[in-house]
Amino acid sequence: MAITISGVRFSYCSLFQAKAPFNNPQGEPRYSCTILVPKSNTQAKALIDQAVNQAIEAGVANKWAGVRPPMPAICVHDGDGPRPSDGSAFGEECRGMWVFTASSKHPPFVVDDQVQPIIDPTQVYSGMWGNVSVNFFAYANAGKKGIGCGLNGVQKTADGDPLGGHVTAQEAFQPVSAAVPWQAMTGSVVPGGWGAIPAGPLPF
Repeated sequence: MAITISGVRFSYCSLFQAKAPFNNPQGEPRYSCTILVPKSNTQAKALIDQAVNQAIEAGVANKWAGVRPPMPAICVHDGDGPRPSDGSAFGEECRGMWVFTASSKHPPFVVDDQVQPIIDPTQVYSGMWGNVSVNFFAYANAGKKGIGCGLNGVQKTADGDPLGGHVTAQEAFQPVSAAVPWQAMTGSVVPGGWGAIPAGPLPF
């Protein structure tokens, strides 16, 4: 069952181009994003917990032969705790957050605050805020049993501080004044310091 979680922050956004999983470069490319839910958003956490519990019950009935695993792997993690993969700390942006990744084989819808499609991919980046439509599901794969998360779509509602060193063109550059014409072929220095242009005919 699809649910909509409001007031989340997005990270590791691959919403316009499918990519192989970071920990499995040979894996099937997917569209994905990591979702950060502030712990202060208790309503969102309650909605997530309810959806996860429903997915577990569905897993018992349809995936796990009627038996609930003692400790099914749950894809929602505490951003203040260790990463389940290697025990290292989550990034600073995950502090005070619940963290999970949602993915899809198919392109998710990506819309703005007026539910209009976002065409420009530069408007969608790690650090923005919005709402997300996901569905939690049970899986049994290679002996592992747990709950994963499928991505349906993303709604951007506000800009945020970019994560991962993202900068805009306005932040990176300043307007350049009109170039001074070179004194043709008189040994003027080429802008950028590549050396002098010799006087006389060019050798080609």
